[in-house]
Amino acid sequence: MKRLLFSATACLLLTLQIHPNSFAESRGDRMNVLFIISDDLTYTALSCYGNTVCQTPNIDRLAASGTRFTRAYCQGTYCGPSRASFMSGFYPHATGVLGYKNPRPQIGDRATWSQHFKDNGYYAARVSKIFHMGVPGGVEDHGPGRDYNGADDALSWTERFNSPGPEWRAAGDGETLEGNPDGKKPVVGGNTFVVVEADGDDDVHSDGKTAAKACELLQQPRDQPFWLGVGFVRPHVPFVAPATYFPPYKPYSKLELPPKIDGDWDDIPKAGINYKTSQNMKMDVRRQKKAVGGYYASVAYMDAQVGKVLDALQASGQADRTIVIFTSDHGYHLGEHDFWAKVSLRDESAGVPLIIRVPGKQPAVCHSFVELLDLYPTVASLCGLPIPEHVQGKDISLMLDDPDHQVREFAFSVAPMRKGFLIRENRFAFIQYNEDASGGMELFDTDVDPQGYRNLVDEENYQDVATRMRSTLAKKLAEIRNNDLSLD
Repeated sequence: MKRLLFSATACLLLTLQIHPNSFAESRGDRMNVLFIISDDLTYTALSCYGNTVCQTPNIDRLAASGTRFTRAYCQGTYCGPSRASFMSGFYPHATGVLGYKNPRPQIGDRATWSQHFKDNGYYAARVSKIFHMGVPGGVEDHGPGRDYNGADDALSWTERFNSPGPEWRAAGDGETLEGNPDGKKPVVGGNTFVVVEADGDDDVHSDGKTAAKACELLQQPRDQPFWLGVGFVRPHVPFVAPATYFPPYKPYSKLELPPKIDGDWDDIPKAGINYKTSQNMKMDVRRQKKAVGGYYASVAYMDAQVGKVLDALQASGQADRTIVIFTSDHGYHLGEHDFWAKVSLRDESAGVPLIIRVPGKQPAVCHSFVELLDLYPTVASLCGLPIPEHVQGKDISLMLDDPDHQVREFAFSVAPMRKGFLIRENRFAFIQYNEDASGGMELFDTDVDPQGYRNLVDEENYQDVATRMRSTLAKKLAEIRNNDLSLD
């Protein structure tokens, strides 16, 4: 009987075109949004996702009170296209924003995620990196007058705040691990594997400053609801954190590397070999293990900053009307297949951690596919706002009540540097390089080969699967490009 009454109510709301959360809007108590994003964070490094070495108690406590998604995927496997995608509401190939540019020229006057909330009466602010900004170069502290906004979009915010820090120049015990086989290279900047066990406390560094500003904003009284984006730059290289975060991972020699098999790359196309490998980075086993330890210490430092922000939200008295989201822009390889960093379309790189906590909803674990692109329409729906027509993501809010609910049969991601595309189904992972497949293909049966050591694309028994996957990809690309691309 209760189910019938609920269904009748839901039908009435749909008939009247009223979203259930519109009642909250009419009372003037719309929910706030706290969006926390880490940079270059693989879900495999979090203890709530099963890591037994790297401990992340603050992210874990958020997961314990929200819905943790185990099959969340980014739409671009490096920072620029991923962030432009989930903030604009478009897949990378719909706008052509495949690099490190602001999407505004492509999307015209269409509202970004935070802008949509701002246009509907929200105070919208960001602290540090939400759209793309270079790390370490874009956040290095070079003194007053420096533009730290990167590819940020001014129209998306009521206010915006940056958090410059010393990055690789931080005082402390540093070592360059990449391209330094004889150990003579000093600590260097750029997109280079560098570990710095830094002097000083949390607030010396960018993420400490970001947490402090976020806590300050959460404590400020305001008449409007808020959409607050908090962007932490760790564990993006350089792996720099206060020295106090390193002892759990030392000596580095005790850390285990992922298993390696002979001939692992023999059956995959050249484009499938990641741009950073143990070989081309010239990292021996010692350096590989230290890279993992430095990454874990950076994750632990970032996790501590997340804890400060969650504590400040609780202290502000607004936690019971604030949606909290935690995620990363993409994943990261830590030696799987001898791959390092991002860009690849394997799960370690294309998959992301995603936790959503909504007041009044029960904790859960959801194994259905979701994409970062789904955050925009989902959070708009939860807050009683209309979903703009241009948004290409899907509303997954029903998953927060029923974790078995599904909105996607597969996840889609791209690796623009390699012109690569991923179709990730429950059982199969299919990767194609170039739209005509001229760069090669990969097909993995994750039921029997979860680590993806055996490319099946040329095997006779899997030709039907490969053909179906190619067709699925072609249809997906056509769907993306035909979805309201004009800027009139």
